[in-house]
Amino acid sequence: MGTDAHAFLSDLARGFAPRADQLVDATLQHLRSKLPDVWKYEDVAEVASVALSQHIAAALDFLERGLDITEVRTPPAAIEFAGRLAEHGVPISQLLRIYRLVHADLLDRLHTETTRTAGSQELISATTVALSATAFEYVDRTAEQSVAAYQSRRDRWLQRRLTVINEAGTRIGTTLDTTRTAQELTAVGADHLADLVVVDLLSSALPEEETYADADPATLRRVAQAVSDGCPAPALGTGRTHTCPEGSEPARVLATGQPMRLRLTADEVPGWLATSGDHADHLRALGLHSLLLVPLWARGHPLGLALFARRQPADPFDDDELLLAQEIASRAAVNIDNARRYTQERSTALTLQRSLLPHHMPKETAVETASRYLPSGSRAGVGGDWFDVIPLSGARVALVVGDVIGHGLHAAATMGRLRTAVRTLADIDLTPDELLTHLDDVVIRLQREEERDTDEISATCLYAIYDPVSRTCSLASAGHLPPAVVTPPTADDPGHVSRTVDFPELPVGPPLGLGGLPFETAQFELAPGSRLVLYTDGLIQSRSRDVDPALALLHDVLARAPASLEETCDELLSALLPSRPADDVALLVAQTRALDADHVATWELPSDPAFVSEARGHVSGQLTAWGLEELAFTTELVVSELVTNAIRYGKSPIQLRMILQSALTCEVSDASSTAPHLRRARVFDEGGRGLLLVAQLTEHWGTRHHREGKVIWAEQQIPASLGEASFTPR
Repeated sequence: MGTDAHAFLSDLARGFAPRADQLVDATLQHLRSKLPDVWKYEDVAEVASVALSQHIAAALDFLERGLDITEVRTPPAAIEFAGRLAEHGVPISQLLRIYRLVHADLLDRLHTETTRTAGSQELISATTVALSATAFEYVDRTAEQSVAAYQSRRDRWLQRRLTVINEAGTRIGTTLDTTRTAQELTAVGADHLADLVVVDLLSSALPEEETYADADPATLRRVAQAVSDGCPAPALGTGRTHTCPEGSEPARVLATGQPMRLRLTADEVPGWLATSGDHADHLRALGLHSLLLVPLWARGHPLGLALFARRQPADPFDDDELLLAQEIASRAAVNIDNARRYTQERSTALTLQRSLLPHHMPKETAVETASRYLPSGSRAGVGGDWFDVIPLSGARVALVVGDVIGHGLHAAATMGRLRTAVRTLADIDLTPDELLTHLDDVVIRLQREEERDTDEISATCLYAIYDPVSRTCSLASAGHLPPAVVTPPTADDPGHVSRTVDFPELPVGPPLGLGGLPFETAQFELAPGSRLVLYTDGLIQSRSRDVDPALALLHDVLARAPASLEETCDELLSALLPSRPADDVALLVAQTRALDADHVATWELPSDPAFVSEARGHVSGQLTAWGLEELAFTTELVVSELVTNAIRYGKSPIQLRMILQSALTCEVSDASSTAPHLRRARVFDEGGRGLLLVAQLTEHWGTRHHREGKVIWAEQQIPASLGEASFTPR
């Protein structure tokens, strides 16, 4: 009976061959009703009928010829069908279900025909058993080959997708620039996914300096676009702004954060896509037929929209390609948001930084100054570098440069606090080492006030005091680079001017914030016309260059620097920083002046009240010599009170000094460290009004301490009517 069953099956299959097309049509209808989602892919539908026809023909041939199962090969169209399902991301379970449905239909029809045509029940039973066994072997064999083809194609597609994603990760977000990041997204999309890619960003997502002053936050601005090879450039370029009509597809994508796949016909172009009739004609000429609208969202907020478009003859976008577009767009959105946040923070920090730095350098008689501040060009952001020029009593001036460790708003704010602290400490006339000691305490106190998750505060600082009377410079360093000292120029011949540049070896204390370690003041004399060059490490430190070559270059530039301090600053930055600095740079160049004997008068006074009148006589005579007789009454009264206080409460030796510059300063020094205090005397008190009178009659007054005692000083402004030309130091 086995032989009869196989012979019967062979005849049965031969009889079905002429009706194969009918079987194909009936099976296709059954598959469409059972698996409608599979047939939405046009390329899958195109190959499905061929694959099914080859499958049925191969199955009938297998039965008719009684082939060995090892000789069975899955038809080529069926292999292609499985591969296309894999490319579209159709689950492999759907492929296997298609196999079951196809072969179940064919088996059912063969079994029905067997029942109708077989002559005996015994032949029907034998044929049914043989047909079932043969059918299962055939399905297993062909399904195994189709699954292998599916898996191979799926692996290749996933590998391609992974390659595109990896490339996107490498190419997108190379800078913290919003527009550049959007351009990188369009370039990757045009290379691997679409014929035309555009990126529109909301005005609220653009850097402040790139938005229009009256721009609606919901306005979209086209910031980038790219086309694939062979695709004509779009008619409209970047830079234009537009809004999405309410209820339109782009508006819904922006509002919901969900992507959308659209089909375009040759005749219909959406109004939101075409801005004019000519633009619509251009889009029709491009032959666009498939669109992906992908939202650019980051951290729960919309940033804009990416549009991917395909033109004929490319296939429409499928679900997997939509997922791929979402993947690279989401990566780009995070980078765009990072760039936006970085730009906003950098702009805020830079604004804060510049608002805290001196806007105009004060006109000092002791020094002439020029300065520069350059923010960092790296991703780290704006740092905490600062400089300052602070007028001090006795015609002196303080020169400060510092660097807060770190970057961003925190560093800029810390810089402002430290600069304020330095100015406050300078106002009480501390020596450089004492000032840095107090500043170190300030930093330690700030560290204790900081939250635990913030970076620890640390800073370096160089504080120098220049005295134009003694021409001495006293300075101390808290972990900061020493200054460059440049001597006045010497002319060897009319065409050559040279300067000597020195980097003095100074005691460098620890950075601010360590506590418990001492600072030391160094002192040296400077000839008139010398230059002190103070700078932060960003000027000489670089990843591509060692410090020693940078210092050598700094030396060479300063040795041949021009007479203008502004030009000197420009030449230093041009030579040492040809490109944007990797770290912030603060640069302060000060050229010293000197007050000669014609501008300074000094008298030694005995500790005897009888000599107060003699002090007034000295003052009167000196004011006459300077042509300042109009100030005699006030100045004599001030000097009387200061000398009387020194004699009554201080210790010998007592010295009176008058300094003439843009203001008139009277100083009385003694060997006592006891500081006077301003108080308001009661009605019947016989004393206590001296310093109150001094404070009322002068512009500024104060006390400064030194190792030998103290100095009480008072400063008066010289009336404009007396002129200042003769009071300028050399």
